[in-house]
Amino acid sequence: MDTIEGMRSFAAVAAESSFTNGGKRLGLSTKLVSKYVRQLEERLGVQLFNRTTRSVALTEIGQLYYERCLVLIEEFDEVESAVQDRHHRARGRIRMTAPTGFGEQHLPHLLAGFLRQEPDISIDLELTNRRVSLVEEGFDLGLRIASLTDSTMIARKLAPMRMVICAAPEYLKRTGRPGHPAALATHDCIIDTNFRTASNWPFLIDGTLTSVSVKGRFRVNAPRAAAEMARAGQGIALCPLYAVQAYIDAGQLEILFADCEALDFGIYAIYPHNRHLTARVRVLVDYLALQLRQR
Repeated sequence: MDTIEGMRSFAAVAAESSFTNGGKRLGLSTKLVSKYVRQLEERLGVQLFNRTTRSVALTEIGQLYYERCLVLIEEFDEVESAVQDRHHRARGRIRMTAPTGFGEQHLPHLLAGFLRQEPDISIDLELTNRRVSLVEEGFDLGLRIASLTDSTMIARKLAPMRMVICAAPEYLKRTGRPGHPAALATHDCIIDTNFRTASNWPFLIDGTLTSVSVKGRFRVNAPRAAAEMARAGQGIALCPLYAVQAYIDAGQLEILFADCEALDFGIYAIYPHNRHLTARVRVLVDYLALQLRQR
């Protein structure tokens, strides 16, 4: 057994608390990952996991080894990448994560073009709206749509992302068009719980940042679902423009308070401070920045 492969297998199982999911992360069978971990334990002469039929948990010595293992694997990858970057074209696998709605709508087209351009690179994409820990879950790159303030990450803004207040003509005809952001407090608003302050919508009014408390009967953690509910006339929504642009173009949604928009969101590529940006990841980030800014 190659020691570094054994360490990778062990770290993947520890991160997933599962041999099966650890194997999926590495693209290996459960049987092979189990074999590598068992051989690693035999070589070290210690038990790294407590195993039952229902769970896999690190032993005390396993937790200590896991913490050291992550550092060594990262350093090994950095050394390999530094050498390969100088002598070869970008190659290898990229594990990346992105928000579900944006990922489903835009990334397949973008990544298809990238893979045609870079035949030696493969991509493992996980779409999720939960907050992902890149380091602990073994991702090389994450995309986020936010006003990014996380100082533990290096972030590159790929493109601006306008956030708009919108409603269907049907809803506005039924309830009346709000003449001022403060009037939203009396309307049925669709709450996207992805926002940190989901029930408080910010506006820039006469140069002053103002927050309006909103409420509604429908809450959801996906912008496309919020857009669909707004299109169905069920309320007023705060959505990223990408999720509603087609409906606005078709006249199915109208933008409200365009002159008061206050959210400065963007599409960001993020990666840990202590992680070497490999050639393959750098090429992908540059490609996404170019493509997104042309849209």
